[in-house]
Amino acid sequence: MKYYSTNKTISGVSLKDAVVKGLAEDKGLFMPEQIKQLPPSFFDTIINMSFQEIALAVAEAFFGEDVENEALKNIVYDTLSFDVPLVHVKDNIYSLELFHGPTLAFKDVGARFMSRLLRYFIQKEGEKNVNVLVATSGDTGSAVANGFLGVEGIHVFVLYPKGLVSPIQECQFTTLGQNITALEIDGTFDDCQRLVKTAFADKELNSSLKLTSANSINVARFLPQAFYYFYAYAQLRAIHPKLTQEELEMVICVPSGNFGNITAGLFAKEMGLPVKRFIAANNRNDIFLQYLKTGQYQPRPSVPTIANAMDVGDPSNFARILDLYHGSHEKISSLISGVSYTDEEISDTIQKCYQETGYLLDPHGACGYRALSQTLTNNENGIFLETAHPAKFLDTVEKIIGEKIEIPVKLQEFMKGEKQIISLKNDFESFKNFLLSAALENKD
Repeated sequence: MKYYSTNKTISGVSLKDAVVKGLAEDKGLFMPEQIKQLPPSFFDTIINMSFQEIALAVAEAFFGEDVENEALKNIVYDTLSFDVPLVHVKDNIYSLELFHGPTLAFKDVGARFMSRLLRYFIQKEGEKNVNVLVATSGDTGSAVANGFLGVEGIHVFVLYPKGLVSPIQECQFTTLGQNITALEIDGTFDDCQRLVKTAFADKELNSSLKLTSANSINVARFLPQAFYYFYAYAQLRAIHPKLTQEELEMVICVPSGNFGNITAGLFAKEMGLPVKRFIAANNRNDIFLQYLKTGQYQPRPSVPTIANAMDVGDPSNFARILDLYHGSHEKISSLISGVSYTDEEISDTIQKCYQETGYLLDPHGACGYRALSQTLTNNENGIFLETAHPAKFLDTVEKIIGEKIEIPVKLQEFMKGEKQIISLKNDFESFKNFLLSAALENKD
């Protein structure tokens, strides 16, 4: 499979180069030259398949031409060492719980897959001293850092906005040490993302260092997220065995920040997954919703909210959605609707859902649940993605429901570690000079 850039000046790139480079030289995002349709037999038998078996079939469609069968199977099965259950919440609304991995966030799937695929290519090609740059608004940093922790030949630099991630999220990537460096940037997530993108475009930096990205701009990060959309469908079919594909009328609501997650869902639909429609749920950072309303994409500085992982003012993967549908606002609007909620509305949703059902939402999943509650018809079955464990937003959630919540053992262990943080300004020269000096130290 070959890959091309969304900016259209680069094509014919191998999977290895697309993964290692992260961002195309023309600053575009890599896209596969084709999206393979899965055969009807796959959907006929999917109800009897395990998560790993489903994921392997999807992975083979994207990566099977470039990775040996046994190696790809090992990567998929090692990545998915945890379940992603579909849980009934209320009426015809279900939660796809994506927080059962090592860092209790959905990004464990993409980050673990990417780290294992990158390690496969590095070992195969004998590469050394690869530097992974990742900007995070919360969960990406911990998922990527833990996915790459201890991997020989790879050093990870996690950029995060000062004071704008939850204390528990911060502990998950600042206490690891080893080959993980946490960089506290005096700015917003958009500033962190800008620094990463500028680094890939800097010729001097790239001539001195081998850089790659672990954000959802990397094809090996976002494509594996398609796995759990198919698994959600299999579980919904099992819950409603008497309904046909058409009668299921599956609607999926995705809490959306950088739009990698919903883009993976759109790829799943293009592969044949019978999704009736998608809903992109935003907090007050509603750039995509405004695009749907006006046809104009106008990025703006992000504003902080209690659903901080969605505090993105210029979502990178919008370029992939535009490319996938040839820039057609009409087509995009027919597949995806949008909603936007304030902190007060998110808080109200968490409280009411907990009181009425006993199900505890995190602030991001709350946006998805609220959207389905307001837009589903009686015949539709709605799935929202519960993207992180509520305990990762401990102070916020406890204040909303007026109760103490139990902190999972995995999170407690992260909180015991000592933070190791390097603070930087949000100007590129400072970041560039730091990377150059750090790379020299790592080589030594």
